[in-house]
Amino acid sequence: MLPEDIDLLIAKAREAMDSAIAPYSGFRVGASLRTDDGKIYTGCNIENPSLMLSFCAERVVLLKAITEGERAFGAMAIVSSDGSYCFPCGACRQMLFEFASDIPVYLAGDKGIKRFSVTELLPHAFERIGD
Repeated sequence: MLPEDIDLLIAKAREAMDSAIAPYSGFRVGASLRTDDGKIYTGCNIENPSLMLSFCAERVVLLKAITEGERAFGAMAIVSSDGSYCFPCGACRQMLFEFASDIPVYLAGDKGIKRFSVTELLPHAFERIGD
């Protein structure tokens, strides 16, 4: 991806973060997901009093794109409200592996941008038997 494409993806993640619902942790997260044809989907974290029922921004955006019929993805960007690098949780990493295993994931923080592949984030993913 070109630097300006990465910047746009990060900007869209920041916009999505503004919609986060995080009254319990105060930790807002935004994510954006680019399809192979250039369409950008966005998502934010949504907390629930029963924290087990909360949703991460990464899964929100991935499921949003999948439910719209998307299956080919090019990149993801993730930002957080405290300016730190926000790594996806284990559940998000596993879902990314299943639906977008070869994409770069850009983490933007106050100290710059880090790039990881999904397999770097989840080196020993759970795979279906026979795969």
